[in-house]
Formats: sequence, structure tokens, C-alpha cells
Amino acid sequence: MTNTKLFCFPYAGGASAAYNSWKPLLNPGIQLRAVELAARGRRMREANYETIDQAVDDVFSLIRDELRQGPYAFFGHSMGSMIAYELAYKIRDNGLPGPDHIFFSGRAAPNISRENKRRLHHLPSEEFKKEMLDMGGTPKEFFEHPELLEVFLPLLKGDFRLTETYTHAKKDAPLQCAITIFNGKQDEDTGDEIEAWKIHTVKECDIHYYEGGHFFIQDDVNAVLDIINNTLSNA
Repeated sequence: MTNTKLFCFPYAGGASAAYNSWKPLLNPGIQLRAVELAARGRRMREANYETIDQAVDDVFSLIRDELRQGPYAFFGHSMGSMIAYELAYKIRDNGLPGPDHIFFSGRAAPNISRENKRRLHHLPSEEFKKEMLDMGGTPKEFFEHPELLEVFLPLLKGDFRLTETYTHAKKDAPLQCAITIFNGKQDEDTGDEIEAWKIHTVKECDIHYYEGGHFFIQDDVNAVLDIINNTLSNA
């Protein structure tokens, strides 16, 4: 696959800048398109979303005109996985060309209930901060500067509310593209919950596990990008 656009969607609290380091590591035929969500980065003055559906509608409006320009793929980590999944159906329902491949990272299959998972968004600020520090992925400097915390903490809690209250609406058909799943061995989702991604596509589903927890991707970015490069270049 040549000249493929790779749309990337961030995790909770993340901005498009989280993918800046990927640019020199992607094959020349892959164009990185990191999507900036509302309430962060250059859109930080905009209100955050109330639901995943709102995020999907917003992202669809941002990238709609690019979807007919050639082959493309999606990558999403955690919250970004849910956006990528729902967005693929939004695109299909609007009669536009779908992604050639989707990479889902750091999230159990969408049909897995979250009712028995930890709920963090409702915690008092100090408890929430401790959970975030234990999880990793967020520079601890954010929690040491009141001026940063005033902006970042509501965004982070709002994003966790989106992911923790997400309800999967059963689809009328599986995805029509091949998918790849990345997950940390020490993350809270079980192997069975990750393997459940296989029912969500009519094509191949490759699953890769890495040492580490939810933010394994920060330590294993080169290994993850090797798979992305090989997958998109050989498709």
C-alpha cells in the first residue's frame, strides 16, 4: 500500500502532539494525520464532548473531505480505539470509502461490558490524580503545577467519563476491513476480552501483546510502528 494516510486518535487527555514522534519512524508511503480533538491542543478553548458519539460526529466533520482522496487507515489508543471503531460505522452509513485497516490499541473489544471495571471519573481530585500517576502515561509535572492542573484535570476526568460510560450498540455487520490489536499484558482487560475483537471483522484480526500496563505503547512504540509499517506497506 503506497501513499496511505494514517489517521491517529488520542487516548484520554491526549492531544494530536502525542503522535509527533511517529513521523520520522513511519515508512515514506505513510502520511501521518494526527486528529486534534476538541478541548485540547490548538482547540483547547472548545468544550469537551459529552459522549463518544459527539466525538465521532466532530471527527467525521473534520476528516470527511479527506476520505475520498486515497487509501487510509485508523489508529486509536484507549479512548481513541472507541472513536476509531464508531467512526468506521459512521463513514459506512454515509456511503463513503472505509478504512483499509484499523489498529486498535489498549482497549477491550467494544461489546465487553465495562460495568465491572474500575470507574475513575467520579473520584475526588486527589484520588483521581493518584490513579493517573499509578497508571502512567501522564507526565507527573502536570500534577505539580496548579496552573496546568486547572486545565488538564477537568479534561482528563471528562475523557474518562466518555470511555467509562460508553455503551456498545450492536452493529448490523462486522467491520469489512482487517484489524490489528495491541495490548499490554498487565493492563486491566483480560486476554478473553482482547480476543473478543475477532468477532468484529469479517477479515483478519491480528493480536499483539506487550509487557507493561495501559501505556505499554510508550515503551514499545518502535515495535508497534514496525507492525504498522509492515501491515500498511504490504497490504
